[in-house]
Amino acid sequence: MGCSKWRAALNFGHLKVQSKLSVFFTMIILFTYLFYCLNGYCDSLPRPVFDQRSHFPNRIVLNDGHEASPQQLGAHNASQVSFVREQLSDLSNSDATSNNISIANNFGSKKFPQAIIIGVKKGGTRALLEFLRIHPDVRAVGSEPHFFDRFYDKGLDWYRSLMPRTLEGQITMEKTPSYFVTREAPRRVLSMSRHTKLIVVVRDPVTRAVSDYTQTLSKSPGLPSFQNLAFRNATTGLIDTSWSAVRIGIYAKHLENWLRFFPLSSLLFVSGERLVTDPAGEMGRVQDFLGLKRVVTNKHFYFNQTKGFPCLKKPEGSSRPRCLGKSKGRPHPRIPAEVLIRLRDFYRPFNLKFYQMTGHDFGWD
Repeated sequence: MGCSKWRAALNFGHLKVQSKLSVFFTMIILFTYLFYCLNGYCDSLPRPVFDQRSHFPNRIVLNDGHEASPQQLGAHNASQVSFVREQLSDLSNSDATSNNISIANNFGSKKFPQAIIIGVKKGGTRALLEFLRIHPDVRAVGSEPHFFDRFYDKGLDWYRSLMPRTLEGQITMEKTPSYFVTREAPRRVLSMSRHTKLIVVVRDPVTRAVSDYTQTLSKSPGLPSFQNLAFRNATTGLIDTSWSAVRIGIYAKHLENWLRFFPLSSLLFVSGERLVTDPAGEMGRVQDFLGLKRVVTNKHFYFNQTKGFPCLKKPEGSSRPRCLGKSKGRPHPRIPAEVLIRLRDFYRPFNLKFYQMTGHDFGWD
């Protein structure tokens, strides 16, 4: 009997000690939390996309930059808890919805590009992008993402993470000239959005091929001559279409592939020659195509006689005007006239077909 009393007393004392320890540690955690919150650390914790501002507790930002209405969300009579659950369920069960939700914060959102400069290499794509970036409603990736040709296996979320943040009314853009000649690219772009606007900067394919060769030669000085690479057989004049510098210029062939997935109205063809001789005029066409106000005009350009192409006038707060880098405007090597004539004869039927397909005569012949 006495042992039972002692055992009961010990158990009761043990429980009291456990209870006091629990209260003690709870108080430590509580005071630690209050200390950090009073010092502002709680504000730095990440908030969910749908509850970034306390006065907009049910806010969802869609890809077009607008808030979704209660009717769109289908939860106007739902409680806040059921609202959140319904949205998370919708996101997990709808691929289409997941492609339209932006990664948002208080400074804009990362969206898939609404417009892409898809080609062509050495056509004037860098100049076009730099000219477009003057526009306050255009935000563009600086480097070429190469998502739809090289890094597609990284997934769309990775691709979107590369994009700059944009505000409502701004357009997200990127440029990767190799997309135009990549067979899988049109289908992949379509799977992202069938509404994507596509811009192709084209240039006389003969001049473009020489420019392409010049760029490669600057990196590999031991490269064979242009004519040795362009012809399979110099005697017969048979052109080697496996050489990329030649293959890229067969624009009609590459366009056929894109038109299998996108209507012609989704593409704008910019003249690389006019981008040099009349940059403001060509930029007007581009801004119209993108649905932008014509902000980029003649006042932004001057012609650089040394480089041989237009540069941007000195921006406010800058000490000098902006021109493209040293890699642009390189002098071309001398190519024998008969080589250029043969190459021009080779391209002529493809050019004529390209004029017919686009409804525009670029005057290369």
